[in-house]
Amino acid sequence: MRLLPPALGASPGPARLGGVTPGTAAPPRHPLRHGQPALVSPGIEPGLRHSSWKNGSGVVFLRDIPLLLMNRPIFLGEPQNPPSVRFVAPQTSRVPPRPPQPKISSHLSVSARCCLILRIQDTPRKFPSRTGLPVKAPMEMWTNSTERFYRIPEGKGPHSVGCTDLMTENAVEGSFLRLYYPARDATDTEEARWIPDREYYQGLSDFLNMYRIVGERLFHYYVGSVTCPAKSNAAFKPGEKYPLLIFSHGLGAFRTIYSAICIEMASQGFIVAAVEHRDESASATYYCKRRSVSESQEESTSNMEKEWIYYRKLKTGEEERCLRHKQVQQRAQECIKALNLILKISSGEEVTNVLHSDFDWNSLKDSVDTSRIAVMGHSFGGATVIESLSKEIRFRCGIALDVWMLPVGDDIYQNSVQQPLLFINSEKFQWADNILKIKKLISNDANKKMITIKGSVHQSFPDFTFVSGGIIARFFKLKGEIDPNEAIDISNHASLAFLQKHLSLKKDFDKWDSLVDGIGPNVIPGSNIDISPAEPE
Repeated sequence: MRLLPPALGASPGPARLGGVTPGTAAPPRHPLRHGQPALVSPGIEPGLRHSSWKNGSGVVFLRDIPLLLMNRPIFLGEPQNPPSVRFVAPQTSRVPPRPPQPKISSHLSVSARCCLILRIQDTPRKFPSRTGLPVKAPMEMWTNSTERFYRIPEGKGPHSVGCTDLMTENAVEGSFLRLYYPARDATDTEEARWIPDREYYQGLSDFLNMYRIVGERLFHYYVGSVTCPAKSNAAFKPGEKYPLLIFSHGLGAFRTIYSAICIEMASQGFIVAAVEHRDESASATYYCKRRSVSESQEESTSNMEKEWIYYRKLKTGEEERCLRHKQVQQRAQECIKALNLILKISSGEEVTNVLHSDFDWNSLKDSVDTSRIAVMGHSFGGATVIESLSKEIRFRCGIALDVWMLPVGDDIYQNSVQQPLLFINSEKFQWADNILKIKKLISNDANKKMITIKGSVHQSFPDFTFVSGGIIARFFKLKGEIDPNEAIDISNHASLAFLQKHLSLKKDFDKWDSLVDGIGPNVIPGSNIDISPAEPE
């Protein structure tokens, strides 16, 4: 259960375009679209232009085009303008060379199933064709432009929200998390970047089977300026003890992309530690290590460097369940380690943050209510919730969002999870075998509940549902039939009601108690999946 679906794979084929062999026929009269014959040059190294195509900067070869690219053309030039497809034709002896064109980054040429030749523009323009005649470029194929602003929703609770990153130890064994917390009101503090490093774009590209240079450019264009509505390193709001929530991300995700959920919880009075897992299930993560002597002698602002860890794909013949079970064990230990770390800080112990942020960690002293601790996660993170509950009794309850049960060990079903547990499922993701495993875990325990949000999809929980629109969202299944804000509100409200009951909170979250029982608009009890045995024919 991946954060994003894998890209469509491709295999090289003969070099052709719309059934036309280069150098032998007239140019096609339509822009290239997915489903046409591939334009691939066998034996040509990715990044090199095929010599038989004398088309200046016009041809870009793409490998493994994901749905994102099939439904919105890629941009390869000026980032401020949305792109559109441009006509292209092979160079022949019967037509004069094309006039010089503005250079498109040569580093964005890669091989693939089909070829999109692009030029950046925000209105229809005319471009010189091979024959010197003007060719009208089609209108932008996506309903959204860069001027339309998609935003992660702010918290609806009474508290302002701050966030900061914490990393301990100069080794992979340390903890890495983003902390969301109730903050003092401040107008001079900037919001945190949603995706903080370009290496995360590269990791997402690997996860999607895209060339990194293309994926990095895509993600930078679409979400590079996105911030999450939490103030970076804002001053912590003291004065009370807050319940603690540990959050575990899904497969191919990382610590920052469930900020809508984490920010809402923090705005309602929780301290939320969103763990970034180092089990090679994140698209990308890193730890800091000291530079070598030779490197540290060079001019540098720091003697630390980032060592990146990227998503690990299954090897040929490898059984997925074995790998995922091993990973979920490590993930549970990382959640417990994050719990210990936050409690250590709350007790007043000194903790060294190797990231050197401006946040005052001493302000967290005596801030955590140690009797009110829960764990929450999505997909693979939902399996991590179950595993964590079985290993750590200090987690008084758990919430599993659209859980993926494959990684959960068989021993877990033997009454090893005693704490209350809420399963919040999407309508479109679950299947019979997964639901049967959930029901087996729930058994007849009245403190274990399952509900389903009607019209929702697996991606209704991560932030991508809020920062995408139109065709991209539909084809990546980032949005369901229900409005993303309504879906996340149902999930958050049910979670808060469940947490109030089982953490004994003195709040007004009980007004959403009916949601926990699957009663209300766009929510049903249990599952929409039919698991009744098939009748014999």
